[in-house]
Amino acid sequence: MASYLDQLIAFVSAHAGLAYLTLFLAALLEAVPVVGSVIPGSTIILALSALIPSGDLKLEWVLLAATAGAMLGDGSAFWIGHGAQREILSAWPLKNYPRVVAQSEAFFHRWGALAVFFARFVPPIRAFVPITAGALGMPPLRFFAVNIPAVLLWAPAHVLPGVLAISALHEYTGVPHHTGIGKHYWMLAVIGGALVVALATWAFRRWHGGNLIEPAPKRARNDFDKIVVPAKRRDP
Repeated sequence: MASYLDQLIAFVSAHAGLAYLTLFLAALLEAVPVVGSVIPGSTIILALSALIPSGDLKLEWVLLAATAGAMLGDGSAFWIGHGAQREILSAWPLKNYPRVVAQSEAFFHRWGALAVFFARFVPPIRAFVPITAGALGMPPLRFFAVNIPAVLLWAPAHVLPGVLAISALHEYTGVPHHTGIGKHYWMLAVIGGALVVALATWAFRRWHGGNLIEPAPKRARNDFDKIVVPAKRRDP
């Protein structure tokens, strides 16, 4: 394992451009339906961001690559859904994942436009929500008004933990960045960060009684506004 880490660090140092491209593609592919549910994009971003304190990668370029990839991925998926409308939700390959598609629709039923914001932080439906938003007729301006702030928060939330963890280890242990045993600490930071994110997600869902995602409503609705703003109930 140590030899693999040595090779990775050496490769990143010599080919920083490819590392930024990898970050960009990892963030982009997370927004691709089906593919995004299996690509460990968040782990890749967290792992490579831990190489920032050593100077192998630059913080501003890592943030830019992750942000640009996420925005392009989410935006492309939304426009595809917007153009194809609801038919795409029952087309290949989405038809093979009816449960996740139903969960994405349920997100809108419960959270409205904020579903776009929340979904960016909740795998695996993160890969399905943008295309579902377009398919359900969400207005483009409303989608991007929520999606852009979500991405701008999501990118630092995935990049900075690795930077802070390695910087803290360097500061409080006195071990130089990526020399001796210190060059392997970033892997522990990645594992720890992943566990923290998983625990936070579990705790949030537990706090809401495990009902963050509700079953999709049986009655189909084609107008997005009707989903996010249900009609008021009148007493007889």
